[in-house]
Amino acid sequence: MALVRILVDGYSLLHQWPELAEGAVRHSEAARDALVDVLTQYQDACGTPITVFFDGRSARRSKPKNASGKPVELLFSTAGQTADDLIERAAHRFQAYGEVLVVTNDFAERDTVRGLGGSTASCDIFIGMIQDSLADLAENLDRHNRAERARFRRKI
Repeated sequence: MALVRILVDGYSLLHQWPELAEGAVRHSEAARDALVDVLTQYQDACGTPITVFFDGRSARRSKPKNASGKPVELLFSTAGQTADDLIERAAHRFQAYGEVLVVTNDFAERDTVRGLGGSTASCDIFIGMIQDSLADLAENLDRHNRAERARFRRKI
């Protein structure tokens, strides 16, 4: 089956990636925005839709809003539920459409998702995937730009 969606435990990934939004508190809006920015770049490179789940009780906004319709979908849990609950539900619901990849450092969560038939990755592995993909994209763009500059110079 093809990978249909990447489901990310947002705070788990933020805690594992201290270089991202250096100086920002891990549960801050600035850190979340930096994570969404890099995930948007990754989604552009890989083409697979990404949903990021955050525990709503940790959000520092007066009332966090779920953001969909943007390149990376953001979902915040509400009172009485956790991001893990939402991830498990989404992994189960997407199962009929293809394989999902869940990114978290929570071992119990990864076991649950594997039991539902999904794939999992630790945050370290996923960070490496992002960095490799963005480096490949930058290299391809650089190669393309050099070729276009050379082609343009030949026409003059």
